[in-house]
Amino acid sequence: MNSSEGFIFDIYRGTTHDGPGMRTTVFFKGCPLHCAWCHNPESISLNQQIWWEQMQCIGCGECEKACSLSAVKLTETGVKFDRDKCVLCGGCAKVCPTKAISFVGRNVTVDALFKEVKKYQAYYKTYGGGVTASGGEPLLQHTFVKNLFELAHEEGIHTALDTSGAVSFDAFEEVLPFTDCVLYDIKTVDKNLHKEYIGSDNKLILDNILKIAENIRNGEKYELWIRTPLIPLFTASEQNISEIAVFIKENLMDVISRWEMCTFNKACLNKYERLDLNWKCKDAPVIRSSDIENIKKTVENTGFDMNKLVISGLIAD
Repeated sequence: MNSSEGFIFDIYRGTTHDGPGMRTTVFFKGCPLHCAWCHNPESISLNQQIWWEQMQCIGCGECEKACSLSAVKLTETGVKFDRDKCVLCGGCAKVCPTKAISFVGRNVTVDALFKEVKKYQAYYKTYGGGVTASGGEPLLQHTFVKNLFELAHEEGIHTALDTSGAVSFDAFEEVLPFTDCVLYDIKTVDKNLHKEYIGSDNKLILDNILKIAENIRNGEKYELWIRTPLIPLFTASEQNISEIAVFIKENLMDVISRWEMCTFNKACLNKYERLDLNWKCKDAPVIRSSDIENIKKTVENTGFDMNKLVISGLIAD
């Protein structure tokens, strides 16, 4: 029995883009980065948060009546929260007749979580999948992830770690012995762009991927994927893609299985609305097929092994 607790905000079942095969992806709350394009804004804070679903709200005003701190107001445009006043008591959510108000983030024991993961073991065997720890940044809760992956390995379930790399390497050392595939984000190798778009420099991220590469060369057994989000106006520029390609070619080509570019979409816009947040990328254009062709040519011109390049996600004509 393992009763260690983690803090998660969602579990997706049947995913096919978070590692090989069909997977169960566990999303951990908390992230050290603040990417302008973040598709999971509810993952950034390590604290529980409250959000409001406009489509479910009937405007009854019961939430406002229930709040003794006057942190909830029913306005002409919907329910508004004073998040500085709110103490997350849950009174508004309890009285909401349509469940339009809910909380993001919950504690879970590793045994309870693994019980959910194990339910789909037959699918993992059939489709070559397993469990993926994502986020947020799962390595902010590295001991819990290690315990989850250790249970998975005892049952022969494949494990994948989806990480930003922006953590102490000690966290990697605890989890990697129980990891079968590492999905490692490199958004830019330019430290100034990284600071502008993400809020911090990328020295730790680049140092950590070089250490992981060296460990693989020294005999550690896990697959390594590099992943780059293709964000128009941010990461999808010819210069940025070329610089990442050169970095991978010079430092990682012998140890990676693939470089996956994940195309931008706007499916997360309602998440920002639920949290009363402004999304910097809400007006960004979608990636078009002509953009993808130009990106491929840019990568090929660096001498990158194109057999290792994978582009996933939605692409407009």
